Amino acid sequence: MKEQVEQIKQNSIKEMEEVKTIKELTELKVKYLGKKGELTTVLRGMGKLSPEERPIIGSLVNSVRDLLDEKFTQKEKELKREELNQRLQTETIDITEPSQKIELGSIHPITQIIQEVQDIFLGMGYQIADGPEVEKTFYNFDQLNTPPDHPARDVQDTFYINDDIVLRSQTSPVQARVMENQKPPIKIICPGAVYRSDSVDATHSPVFHQMEGLVVDKNITMTDLKGTLEMFAKKCLGEKTQIRFRPHHFPFTEPSAEADVSCFVCGGKGCRVCKGEGWIELLGCGMVHPNVLRNCGIDPEIYSGFAFGFGVERVAMAKFGIDDLRLLYENDVRFLKQF
Repeated sequence: MKEQVEQIKQNSIKEMEEVKTIKELTELKVKYLGKKGELTTVLRGMGKLSPEERPIIGSLVNSVRDLLDEKFTQKEKELKREELNQRLQTETIDITEPSQKIELGSIHPITQIIQEVQDIFLGMGYQIADGPEVEKTFYNFDQLNTPPDHPARDVQDTFYINDDIVLRSQTSPVQARVMENQKPPIKIICPGAVYRSDSVDATHSPVFHQMEGLVVDKNITMTDLKGTLEMFAKKCLGEKTQIRFRPHHFPFTEPSAEADVSCFVCGGKGCRVCKGEGWIELLGCGMVHPNVLRNCGIDPEIYSGFAFGFGVERVAMAKFGIDDLRLLYENDVRFLKQF
């Protein structure tokens, strides 16, 4: 058995010298030192030896195991060093080669306007309110004084999920939800996506963005509304911007108005952007209808309020001189790089 152990030692060292990879080395180690390896087999056969031979062979096997363990460790270090050197030679990076240019994006015009408008109204003490885009008809219409026979509730104008659920056609339902759950004073803006059954063209889209505002408190008047919108227009479109009201009808405000701003391109003289009128229609507004206040649990004899709303895309088109709404959604990098 002593000769067998010596032979195992010589064979393993010889085979170890011929190994080229870590995988081969691992397999060789298992062959000689594993649980079923040749050296382990010798130890299991020691029961056949005499009591005098066992300690001698046991000591020899242990010394050979220690020697081979050391040899395997050294060989593993050598192979890893060789692999590393080979990788360094084959994976060399030419640091003088020009790097790949990383294109930096920019904030989308719609997002720019939303952020800018939010900053303006936050500076005036408003809070930002949010609500679901898939909305109940109760909040989208009924709470806003829009009865079942109103044209806005026609399936040609509104996307219905079922009789009671719609894709919101404005962000006004957010105002109704806030008035239900918060006592005056209320001072909020409601940005978000809205949906209407419109065909896509240069000025219409079935999905667009609105920014609506609501103030409810004691002694709120039309003067407060106009002063607020004048401040917004000057901050957003330029200090020389003027604003005018034209009578209009909205079911959720009374009195109601369309608000126009003086053309920021020609200063009111008339040009292509304002179609020669000197004014650009910007938003709808008015004093909150008493029925809306009453529906939301607010006494119109004590409180009054104003509301306004505009399309974010319309402001972006006016501010950036964009003449086709579809450009904002086509994701053409050549177009977006301008902003």
